[in-house]
Amino acid sequence: MSAVNAKTKFDEGRLMQVLVAPIVSEKATMIADKTNAVTFKVLQDATKYEIKAAVQLMFKVDVQSVAVLNIKGKTKRFGKSIGRRDNIRKAYVTLKPGQELNLGGETA
Repeated sequence: MSAVNAKTKFDEGRLMQVLVAPIVSEKATMIADKTNAVTFKVLQDATKYEIKAAVQLMFKVDVQSVAVLNIKGKTKRFGKSIGRRDNIRKAYVTLKPGQELNLGGETA
């Protein structure tokens, strides 16, 4: 990541749409415990820089790194007809040490 792109200003309206939903699964929880990383479903055309800026804007935390993963949708049968699941783009957002992001909504 170059220093030039890290300083780029993004449209705040766009950043509010980049993060589609948090992914709460057994695998995502194990990763969160081990590496202090949070998993999000993001827009197909979202960049790492946009994802980092969006997380920092919405949750007020410091982001160390962002890893992005594209998952192709599976072809599934529904009775006689054949359907297809949507393609998904996941972002693993690693937070800096000492930072915490609580997606559960419960208070301590």
